[in-house]
Amino acid sequence: MTDPSTAVLQPTGRLNMVAAPAFKHLVEETVASGQARIVVDLGEVTFIDSSGLGALISGLKATRQAGGDLRIADVPEQVMTVLRLTNLDRVLRAHTTVADASDDW
Repeated sequence: MTDPSTAVLQPTGRLNMVAAPAFKHLVEETVASGQARIVVDLGEVTFIDSSGLGALISGLKATRQAGGDLRIADVPEQVMTVLRLTNLDRVLRAHTTVADASDDW
């Protein structure tokens, strides 16, 4: 069970240049509402491009500036491959489940 101060966001489909701005806005709104701990459940994301990666990094920056963190969970292989190729897997560590990502804030 996740802590009530932790928000779980679950984008679906393609996290690309079309969807990334809305996702980035959602993260910003979530942080502005006082939830600076965010777990992004990527289990339903079928594709990610540089715009999607940018939205995740922007979210990471926003949460950390607010004293929280952004973590990713249930990362599909296509997304993990892109994270590895860009070395962002070192910045955004993948967790198996949302519960795993929520542990030890």
